[in-house]
Amino acid sequence: MKLLIIEDEKSLREDVIEYLTENKYSCDFASTVKSGMMKLTETKYSCALVDLGLPDGSGIEVVEFIKSKYPEMGIIIITAANSLEDKLQGLKIGADDYLTKPFHLSELSARIYSVLRRRNFGGKNVLSFDDLEIDTTEKKVIANGSQMQLTKKEYDILVYLASNPTHLITKEALAEAIWGDKAEMAATFDFVYSQIKNLKKKLNEAGLKDYIKVVYGMGYKFKD
Repeated sequence: MKLLIIEDEKSLREDVIEYLTENKYSCDFASTVKSGMMKLTETKYSCALVDLGLPDGSGIEVVEFIKSKYPEMGIIIITAANSLEDKLQGLKIGADDYLTKPFHLSELSARIYSVLRRRNFGGKNVLSFDDLEIDTTEKKVIANGSQMQLTKKEYDILVYLASNPTHLITKEALAEAIWGDKAEMAATFDFVYSQIKNLKKKLNEAGLKDYIKVVYGMGYKFKD
């Protein structure tokens, strides 16, 4: 899952990004309202972590922008200990959760997981599709009763496609969601094709054919 961290306190931002990256999230960051909104218009994110006290304005502006343009995105606001009014305003206009500084990184990770689970998986820990089960807590994939051995990227791709079963996902969108900013440096998206090919092969070998459909010239779609 791809996250946007909008925080101007450099040391906190770096700690958050390092911790979340270690926990298998892909992270981009911004330090101002302006740069945060620019990032949001350029890339699709699953969740945004928004500091309300930014140098060029209030993070409330960012929350309002997200809710108007990207209502499906999760939002967690970060507030100072004495900013109860801002916290309540943020929740009122649609933020999913909040954290008050200082906070434990493990708690942040748990809050992010909870928001994503509610938004992407309808509150469920296990996604079931006929003979396929994806346990998002244990990060396990069960096919026809047997656990599949997937690489991290293969697992991330499968979860991303499975969480958007009614959408056609372009190679560009998939690359941004799984590889983050690194995708922008690629001359082609052959690496996406390679990962999809390997994942489809493993699904086929497990008896799960046509779970990932290739729409030639357009992108990919998960089994309805």
